[in-house]
Amino acid sequence: MRIAFFILIIFHALIHLLGFVKGYGLKEVKELTLPISKVMGFWWLTAAGFILIYGISQLFNSKYAWLIGFVAVAISQTLVFMFWKDAKFGTLPNIAILLVSLMTYGNQGFKQLVQLETNVLLSKNQIMEDRVISEDDIKELPQPVRNWLQQSGVIGRPYISVGKVIQKAEMKLKPEQDKWFKAEAVQYSTIDVPAFIWTVDVKMNGLLSFQGRDKFENGKGEMLIKLNSLFNVVNEKGFQMNESTMQRYLGEMVWFPSLALSPYITWQEVTETSATATMEYKGTKGSGTFYFNADGDFVRFSALRYKGNEANATRNEWVLLVENYKTFDGIRIPSLMTATWKLEEGDWTWLKLEIIDLKFNEQAR
Repeated sequence: MRIAFFILIIFHALIHLLGFVKGYGLKEVKELTLPISKVMGFWWLTAAGFILIYGISQLFNSKYAWLIGFVAVAISQTLVFMFWKDAKFGTLPNIAILLVSLMTYGNQGFKQLVQLETNVLLSKNQIMEDRVISEDDIKELPQPVRNWLQQSGVIGRPYISVGKVIQKAEMKLKPEQDKWFKAEAVQYSTIDVPAFIWTVDVKMNGLLSFQGRDKFENGKGEMLIKLNSLFNVVNEKGFQMNESTMQRYLGEMVWFPSLALSPYITWQEVTETSATATMEYKGTKGSGTFYFNADGDFVRFSALRYKGNEANATRNEWVLLVENYKTFDGIRIPSLMTATWKLEEGDWTWLKLEIIDLKFNEQAR
């Protein structure tokens, strides 16, 4: 799609050169019936130059591509209006450039917002470079949680203060949806000051995508989803969102095992292979149950979460299931997982998630 669009841009730029050629009398151009002066020929050349530069900058994802696109369209379309009889079909590629430039502009704005929020989140968290997790640190935890921490390999390793997760995913937006949408996501999580920010780019088809940002900070949850980075589809806050987002933060503890030691979390053993974690932080409270196998590996997380943010929203069981494991920086974590809502009408597995990379502490900055 990107290459096809670039070819369209090159062709559009070359057509503008015909106005320059005719204006300067370099060659007869029968396709252009209206007279063109040298001044107008110069502007046709200028338009061609801007369109060409736009095509190259868009191809290589320049952060200024949207601005060059706006200028190119402004010059080109002005000339099209002035020479409408000969150039009216140039409006179509100009509309395409304008739409893509608008989406690029929206994407840049979204990225800047996320980067600013990420910087603020990370600045509140101090990395404890000298702290190492020991057996004494985990002795008060329930036995299944101790088994998991030992199995994961965190004993004797540095305390995780911040983590960066790079993910590939497939998503279904509705229970009745058949097609899986491919997605890429990045998440930063902090431990001592509990928080995370997750951004996702979901491709729906060649023209439509949506960009999402979930955030948990100061005990509050937020969800923002934009269609093609321009139009808000979801922009939610509130009590239900706070609790649900905290429960997600809890469930993702399995990527950052140091979180099990948080003073904001209390543990209760349920069985020999399961334990419930309850978190209270800045007025928000949430809980979920972790299940482990006989070897101590985490295999399942279950929580009663609000599926929606409406005033009358009800809690439904939300389940994370593990399909595979990987070791990153000496720590064994679940790397292939699914997320499922248990609904009255049946199970809705809406997410297939793969961890591509995981970095801790300074490497995560």
